Amino acid sequence: METLKGRTSALWFSTIAMVVSFAVWAVFSPMANTLQEIYRLSATEKSVLVATPVLLGSIMRIPLGILTDRFGGRRVYTLMMLFLTLPMAGAGFADSYAMLLFWAFFIGMAGTTFAIAIAYVSRWYPPEKQGLVLGITGMGNFGTAVAGFTVPTIVASLGVSWAFWTWGILVGMMALLFWLVTQDLPRPPKTRTLKDALSVVQIRDTWVLSFYYFLTFGGFVAFGIYLPTLLQDLFYLTPVDAGLRAAGFVAIATFVRPVGGYLADRWGAGKVLTALFAGILSCALLISFFTENIIAFTLGCLIGGVMLGAGNGAVFKLVPEVAPEQTGAVTGIVGAAGGIGGFFPPILMGMVKDMTGNYFLGFVLLAVYALICLIMNRRLYDRHHGNDSQIKAKWG
Repeated sequence: METLKGRTSALWFSTIAMVVSFAVWAVFSPMANTLQEIYRLSATEKSVLVATPVLLGSIMRIPLGILTDRFGGRRVYTLMMLFLTLPMAGAGFADSYAMLLFWAFFIGMAGTTFAIAIAYVSRWYPPEKQGLVLGITGMGNFGTAVAGFTVPTIVASLGVSWAFWTWGILVGMMALLFWLVTQDLPRPPKTRTLKDALSVVQIRDTWVLSFYYFLTFGGFVAFGIYLPTLLQDLFYLTPVDAGLRAAGFVAIATFVRPVGGYLADRWGAGKVLTALFAGILSCALLISFFTENIIAFTLGCLIGGVMLGAGNGAVFKLVPEVAPEQTGAVTGIVGAAGGIGGFFPPILMGMVKDMTGNYFLGFVLLAVYALICLIMNRRLYDRHHGNDSQIKAKWG
């Protein structure tokens, strides 16, 4: 009974904590155009500001996943959220573009909560349930949408500073609540060294899944943080309207994630990913040719959101199978790849816009990457008819 209670609180409060943390992670995106006007930024400078939090939040997933394996998710998760209150307070006092970039870099640590949550929750559940359970945990990505429809309203009512301070207060409160209502499983009797944890880099599947997650989660993050800018630039929407529409994309991509995990549990991640990569490819091509038609553009984004979100769930069905005793390490590496996949596209899109005057080339590059993933998956996983349990043995 105690184990069931601990399992339930680990799942649901990890998810809620990630919602709050991801709202912090995405705080710059919904007010990017406002900040551009205040500091007179170019499209590239604005893109760099929006993407900067993604960088540290991606790279630091690796050590935070390892630390979670070693010290437990309850302690690491709580300390991380408490840390986030500091850069959020500092950003509220920033009075220059350089200071905003400085604080944005450290706000990026919010993105590490994904690796912490996955490593923490996965220890509570058996392998046959992890596709669905980790899909539910990953719904914490919805925090990006929460930022999308709350930050513009806070900025319009109270100003830019209070957008940072409000979410800084909320993440601090969430840290205290998480510490009070969750618990850790006993630590494994064998303490793994850093060398042991990093041994997962020798498993080819670690890198293959990282390559996939660069597309699925990277695409989700990139669209989530840059879609408000795209909608305002392409269709001249207001910040609030663009934020709400972007929140719709994030909500769809987030809530379909457990579906992708469930389908991977049932049919095999290989088959599911083949279908999803083909769908992402089609949507990227649709978007690239209809950047002046808001209906077609919206349809491509929403269907693409379904494919990306389900792809996140399907990829993470495979992650615990790569190294079951070192899920945090594998999660950190794969999660870092996904986060970095969300860092480069916004900057690339800003550069493409500055150089060519439109975003066509950026979406074409997304289609090319999806095609490469589709071909890889057909050759590596799908040909084994979804028998994902043999993957680690095949590559290990």
